[in-house]
Amino acid sequence: MSRIQSTFAALAAQGRKGLIPFITAGDPEPGLTVALMHALVEGGADVIELGVPFSDPMADGPVIQRASERALAQGVSLTQVLGWVTEFRQRDTATPVVLMGYANPIERMGERAFAMAAKQAGVDGVLVVDYPPEECESFSACMREHGIDPIFLLAPTTTDARIEAVARVASGYLYYVSLKGVTGSGALDLDSVAARLPLIKRHANLPVGVGFGIRDAKTAKAIGSVADAVVIGSRLVQLLEDAPRDQAVQSLRSFIAEIRAALDSRE
Repeated sequence: MSRIQSTFAALAAQGRKGLIPFITAGDPEPGLTVALMHALVEGGADVIELGVPFSDPMADGPVIQRASERALAQGVSLTQVLGWVTEFRQRDTATPVVLMGYANPIERMGERAFAMAAKQAGVDGVLVVDYPPEECESFSACMREHGIDPIFLLAPTTTDARIEAVARVASGYLYYVSLKGVTGSGALDLDSVAARLPLIKRHANLPVGVGFGIRDAKTAKAIGSVADAVVIGSRLVQLLEDAPRDQAVQSLRSFIAEIRAALDSRE
């Protein structure tokens, strides 16, 4: 059982919902990345999604686009990101880490070389936004061979047939995009999400995390009432963009603690 699978099994046994925050590696400055990862865990994160900076992040809105630009301007690469995961693992061997990004950096490194390096660093899952499930069975098999869960996105427009295709190659959890659009856009329609998740579960026996549009404790709690986990990204990246550098770690820890408290609240 992978670290991701163990985490979700423990959450289910406790009757709790998962909290999956996203930050862009290297933003707002490379030297803060590992400290920010630990702050997320201290605030109550169950899984960390660590964004690999890319020059054309097509699924991301302006907030995360700017984060990628800042990181790339400081020379952040996939190899450096893996190094930060290795450093994070020196203190934390329990919290799953998922790399989220795009195909180009992985393909430049090479599929198998990436899998080996990610495994050695302590990566638990990989979500490649622009890898369609129909075209990456070999990639998914390679990841699983190295003990890494391949994670995929589902959208409000995803057909039943495509959900089944994703279910055949995915493991760990599924990431349901609650909105039509890019990260950080639009407003949540809880009724639509609540209606969609049982249909996904009918075809895929995996936990489902819901992201896009979750910006505060109230919306996180609402999504947590229907999903297995809440994914929050743009709001955190915006917080790091706005916070003074010497307050970034504490600001992130405090914000995540508020979200954790809301998810755990029985009220």
